[in-house]
Amino acid sequence: MNMKTKSIYFTGEARTTMDNAITKIYGTFYMAFEVDASNGKIIRTDCNGTMKLTKDFINRIFEGKIFDDDEEKIIEEISERYYASSTRAIVVAYRDALQKYKKVKKDILEKNSKEKYSEE
Repeated sequence: MNMKTKSIYFTGEARTTMDNAITKIYGTFYMAFEVDASNGKIIRTDCNGTMKLTKDFINRIFEGKIFDDDEEKIIEEISERYYASSTRAIVVAYRDALQKYKKVKKDILEKNSKEKYSEE
């Protein structure tokens, strides 16, 4: 994969409380992240929240941040700005997606390193 020209897509999932509308409608909370493969910058997020305002608000928390480097900043911002029953689920879903991202990032870097080494 050429990291300079592509974005990559990750999902994370988490459980919400039993009385949460997300649980009643979907069963599980899902978040999706589009990330710039060249620098880890979050381009866009989406989730299966039940209200457009919720989805837009969550997107603004994540948008423009670096997926792995800004982990602490992202979690802090969630806890300081988001006061709803799915707060914990957002953090858990983000961390679930982050683990997938770290694995893919490692694999991409190793592949690019091997390709560079074989060209020399």
